[in-house]
Amino acid sequence: MASGKNYRQIERIVKGFASHRRLQILDLLKREPELSVEDISERLVLGYENTSDHVRKLAIAGLVMKRNEGSAVRHKLTPRAEAILVFCKRLV
Repeated sequence: MASGKNYRQIERIVKGFASHRRLQILDLLKREPELSVEDISERLVLGYENTSDHVRKLAIAGLVMKRNEGSAVRHKLTPRAEAILVFCKRLV
């Protein structure tokens, strides 16, 4: 059984993807890695600030990696996010 600290870590991860918009972002990044917040915003027809907030929460949960490319920041899934997408698709 996990310790109290591990439960908190699990909670942080689950809260990180506990949004249909964040799941959409994860699914998009699986299909099209290395997108910027602007790219994600345009493809999902979401406001830039809203998209940025969702991506930030995904990064805090360890589900998205960021890479600087000049003035742009590119995002891609972590292995944890890949596993979560598989898990979520089994739920439905």
